[in-house]
Amino acid sequence: MGEQIQPVRGMNDVLPEAIGAWQYFESGTRELLTAYGYQEIRVPLVEHTELFQRAIGEHTDVVGKEMYTFIDRGGDSLTLRPEATAGIVRALISNGMLRGQRHKLWCLGPMFRYRQFWQVDVEAVGTPGPDVDAELIAMSARLWRRLGIEGLTLHLNSLGTPESRRLYRARLVEYLKAHESQLDDDSRRRLSGNPLRVLDSKTPQMQELIRGAPLLTEYLDAESRAHFETLCDMLSATGVAYEINPRLVRGLDYYNRTVFEWITAHTGAQNAVCSGGRYDGLIAQLGGDATPAVGFAMGVERLVALLVAAGRTPPAAHPDVYVVVGGPQAATPALALTERLRTERPGVRFELNLGGGNLKAQFRRADRSGATLALIIGEDELARGVVGLKPLRDTSGQSECPIAQLPAGLDAALAAARATAAAV
Repeated sequence: MGEQIQPVRGMNDVLPEAIGAWQYFESGTRELLTAYGYQEIRVPLVEHTELFQRAIGEHTDVVGKEMYTFIDRGGDSLTLRPEATAGIVRALISNGMLRGQRHKLWCLGPMFRYRQFWQVDVEAVGTPGPDVDAELIAMSARLWRRLGIEGLTLHLNSLGTPESRRLYRARLVEYLKAHESQLDDDSRRRLSGNPLRVLDSKTPQMQELIRGAPLLTEYLDAESRAHFETLCDMLSATGVAYEINPRLVRGLDYYNRTVFEWITAHTGAQNAVCSGGRYDGLIAQLGGDATPAVGFAMGVERLVALLVAAGRTPPAAHPDVYVVVGGPQAATPALALTERLRTERPGVRFELNLGGGNLKAQFRRADRSGATLALIIGEDELARGVVGLKPLRDTSGQSECPIAQLPAGLDAALAAARATAAAV
């Protein structure tokens, strides 16, 4: 017997018993995004490495440490996408979709940073805000209500313009260098390349130092300050509660002005379930026309875990009718009759017994399936032109129905079996 092949570390299976929670989250998200006018886009899993280096920033942790990068047969450096925004922007540029147009887009799929994880990515391109920022955040708040996810807190900040951020960065570096002996190893590394990320450190020894750092909000330009104040007013008007967090900086270089995170208290240090912000300079940075844009990404695994913990996931789907096949000569007629019923009664879920087995074994399978009714198609029944009908969730006996009177007879038997099971 050959040695078992295990999954790659960090690449996790989603098994059938868990998939219902994922489908519930995905369908609720898809319906809400469609109601807000967002259209689905699907971009490749693999892009040129340069795309992420230019978009995210070479000094970020994502590009510096977390990406899956390889050289293909043609000698090109390619990378499994660590996030979707850069790929969506690349798609808009390379397919000629800008030129003053506005787009509301979303995608769902796996991303890769150290491991595989799933995200929903939502982007509004071509609108300067702050109204679009407010609607985007209000939409995310509506999604939590729709899914029944409670206990999330919205953290909000403004990064200003690149120029105001440069002024702040210089002041922050001055402060951090004056306290360099107190920095942990990770913060020392970030100090030279991406000092704003020091503010995002979760290390306990860094918290007092971070609390004493200068605030980015003190360096905002007048236009960014007005943008942020209007955003806050709009969120208040729509009933979306928020906390202004002047230490919120986000980990990617392309953000400007609005940044936000939805935080849960239930997942430890990695507590952001939805993060985003405005990135007005990214499209021009990647070769397109200067175009304002804002978006966010949601971590599917974390949100599904919150759904499961809250008991908000739907029950597993069960067949309505389990088709029991009595004898090898009945297998072909049973298949044909079940396919006919699926056509004539598309709202009824049928599971056909496959692979044979005696009647006792088949009824055990029928019971385990969760079906309400067993439809028995046996050689003897077929010879008499009938099928058997047996409720599986009560003790009432088996009846027969002429094949010529199906599917009406099946409807009546199924309705009676459901009513009896509900009353038990």
